Amino acid sequence: MTPNRVSAARVVAAFAAVALFSFGADALAADLAAVLLTVAAIALDGLDGYLARSRGLATPLGAQIDILGDRVVENLFFTFFAVTGLISLWVPVLFFARGTVTDFLRGLAARSGRSGFDHNSMLDTWWGRTLVASRASRVAYAVLKCVCFCCLGMLLPLRHLPLAQLNTCLLSAGQALTGVTAIFCLVRAIPVIWEGRRYFAAAEKAPRAVATGAAR
Repeated sequence: MTPNRVSAARVVAAFAAVALFSFGADALAADLAAVLLTVAAIALDGLDGYLARSRGLATPLGAQIDILGDRVVENLFFTFFAVTGLISLWVPVLFFARGTVTDFLRGLAARSGRSGFDHNSMLDTWWGRTLVASRASRVAYAVLKCVCFCCLGMLLPLRHLPLAQLNTCLLSAGQALTGVTAIFCLVRAIPVIWEGRRYFAAAEKAPRAVATGAAR
C-alpha cells in the first residue's frame, strides 16, 4: 500500500459516505455506515503521510496529491450539506475560494522546489509552520471536519423522526462546528498567503527577466 493509493482510498471512502448519506437519508443503518466511512476518509489522511515518512516515499508529487485529496474530500462534504440545506451555500464557496488561492500559491512555490510539510516546505516562519504544518494543527483541523461531517450527516435520518429538540440541538451543534471549522480554515490560510506572496512576486519577475535577456 503506497501513500498515493491511501490518498485515493480516502477519496473513494468520502464519495461512498456521501452516497450513503444521500440515498440512505431515511435509513439509520445507512447513515451509521456513512459515518464510519467519513471517519475512515479523515483518518486515512494521517495514514498516507505516515507511510510516506516512515518508508521514505515522500515526494513533491505525493505532497500535491495529499493536498488534492484534502480539497476533494472537504469540498465534497460541504457542498453536499449545503445542497441539503443544513448549512449555508457560502460555506462551500468559502472553502473553494480559500483552496484555490492557497493551492495556486503552493503551485508557484513547488516550481521553486518548495513543497510538502517538512524542511522543504514553502513556510519558513515558525508561526506559519505552527499554524499549518504542525501535527497539532493538522490533527485539530481533521478532528473538527470529521465531527462536523458526522454531526450533520446524522441529522439526515433523524430529522424525519418526531425528535424536534434533539434535531435542533444537533443542527445547532453542526452549524457551530461548521463555523469553527471555516474560521480555522481561514486562519490556516493566512501563513500560506503571507509567505506565498514572494513566490508570486518571483513568478511576475521571471517573464520580465526572460524578455530582457531576449532583447539583449
